[in-house]
Amino acid sequence: MSQPKEMNRVDTVASEAAFLVEVTLKDQAWNGHALEELEGLAETAGTTVVGRMSQRREKPDPATYLGSGKVDELRGMVEMTDADVVIFDNDLHPAQTRNLEKALGVKVIDRTELILDIFAARAQTYEARLAVELAQLEYSLPRLKRMWTHLSRQKMGGVGLRGPGEKQLEVDRRLVQKRITDLRAQLDAIHRRREREVAARRDSMTVSLVGYTNAGKSTLLNALTGSDVLAKDALFATLDTRTRRWQLPGWGPVLLSDTVGFVRDLPHHLIASFKATLEEARQADLLLHVADASSPEAANQISAAYHVLEEIGIEAKDTLLVLNKIDALPDRARVDGLLNRYPHGIPVSARGGEGLDALAMAVSDALSRSFVDVDVETGVENGRLMAYLAAHGEVLSRTFNNSHVVIHCRIPQRLSGRLEREGAIVRPHELETAFRTGSGDGEARD
Repeated sequence: MSQPKEMNRVDTVASEAAFLVEVTLKDQAWNGHALEELEGLAETAGTTVVGRMSQRREKPDPATYLGSGKVDELRGMVEMTDADVVIFDNDLHPAQTRNLEKALGVKVIDRTELILDIFAARAQTYEARLAVELAQLEYSLPRLKRMWTHLSRQKMGGVGLRGPGEKQLEVDRRLVQKRITDLRAQLDAIHRRREREVAARRDSMTVSLVGYTNAGKSTLLNALTGSDVLAKDALFATLDTRTRRWQLPGWGPVLLSDTVGFVRDLPHHLIASFKATLEEARQADLLLHVADASSPEAANQISAAYHVLEEIGIEAKDTLLVLNKIDALPDRARVDGLLNRYPHGIPVSARGGEGLDALAMAVSDALSRSFVDVDVETGVENGRLMAYLAAHGEVLSRTFNNSHVVIHCRIPQRLSGRLEREGAIVRPHELETAFRTGSGDGEARD
């Protein structure tokens, strides 16, 4: 048997030849398209896929995840295809990774490390780069194998720290932990600032696009708002939130935000690191869950996206399911099949424009559910409040009585508290005005 070639591990898988491995365990439903998605992720990371292997097992082997026979088979296929890296569609323990690399003679990474590599390549803004670095360090900390010696240039000191005789691995681990603490502090500051920024826009109704990666969220944002944000047929093309003004027909302007896409088994480190980026979705009045109707895995992707929403604590939001890319379906039967499963889904084509009017109407109806019919009483001199009501609600009538006015209007329910802080009296609308005793001087209707 030939000896495995000497391994040269580098930080990225870009431009490497990749061999893909999927292991389905007894308690997992077999997914016939799992390796297709993994191949898409691998190609997004810049690799060339040269081979695949699948196995079903009762449980993972503690040492190598695969059984010993499969490891020997995999080594032969790696040598035959001259692969540089083996990518597992599973999460491996550090010891399993080390044992596999020793047996195969090439770099081995798991699904989480692959996704982190993609995010690192796609991160453009300062916030995204910080979030990705934090996720990478938290993933790598239990896997340290003298891989952080470049950080030893940072000087550390203080009571209780050992001197030059300390093992390098322990020094590296402490340096990484300090960097993690610093990154968390910076991202917490960004999150607090983002919370304030989002809260400052609460005078406007907000709608947020969420869903599986490459479902067409950015294309839909462009189609609805007339903007030209980056929209590529690629996984994780968007890592940063983009917000644009949407002139909703029959309603007025609302703020529409695009967010980072989800994926099956999205690493927990990334979910936590991108907390600030997801703040728009957390505080939105309405979520548009965009799904790729043309994907054979549409149902699983919808389920995976809902699972991520649950993990980040915003699954209870009012949500409309948008079945995008119906123009890519071969026939209407596929659309009808999805609508039978999701009867409230809204079929659209962001690229072709089909169904966008129906989507706008559904969004208007959904936002209207958060409105209340109230009478607002204030002084006639309070022109600022009356202008605010006209801008953020629907004024139905005004009734004047000497120095006061009662304004019958429909407003977002969340604005009631602000009106009261402005000195107005807010109460549910009655069929007759507050001045039904006849003492009023007159009524003006719009």
